[in-house]
Amino acid sequence: MTTRIEHLVTSGQFSLDGGTWDVDNNVWIVGDDHEAIVIDAAHDADAIAEAVGNRRLTAIVCTHAHNDHIDAAPALAERTGATIWLHHDDLPLWKQTHPDREPDAWLVDGQVLEAGGADLRVLHTPGHAPGAVCLYDPGLGTVFTGDTLFQGGPGATGRSFSHFPTIIDSIRDRLLTLPPDTTVRTGHGDSTTIGAEAPRLEEWIARGH
Repeated sequence: MTTRIEHLVTSGQFSLDGGTWDVDNNVWIVGDDHEAIVIDAAHDADAIAEAVGNRRLTAIVCTHAHNDHIDAAPALAERTGATIWLHHDDLPLWKQTHPDREPDAWLVDGQVLEAGGADLRVLHTPGHAPGAVCLYDPGLGTVFTGDTLFQGGPGATGRSFSHFPTIIDSIRDRLLTLPPDTTVRTGHGDSTTIGAEAPRLEEWIARGH
């Protein structure tokens, strides 16, 4: 059965440090006709469950614990029986949104999550958030970067729990070492490639952002 990547955009709000913003989030579904993994269950558990359909949802993987990436995770897990995965360093952020419900399992750098022919390797890439991770599948030629790397540069680091030098180190050491033709599927907005973003990172460093 052919492994495929499906893309769903959901809309809601991102809240942190006393501010709230309207956002559109990318939800990624990776798997085959029988089982799948959801990356970032944002805003709308019903829409995500409908996109998964009759497949067995084995995991809901959170690239980080900002509320707009995890707000629908518990409802989707309850509906499907899937396991919620998060890096332990993001537990304080998770508790801001779900104080009474912890994740089911902890992501560890280097582990591989398998479902429907996909082999998603966890890359711990702190900076946007302490427990931010990316998920790399060499067979699919794809890395899911959450809010660590976008088309045009790194994720935001101007709010609490974030740190610009750390995100730059994460991108340089963990992402720019991937093959240049690797597709970068982001948490918001359009996809890009590692090769396209490499020179842009140098510009960010030079500008001192």
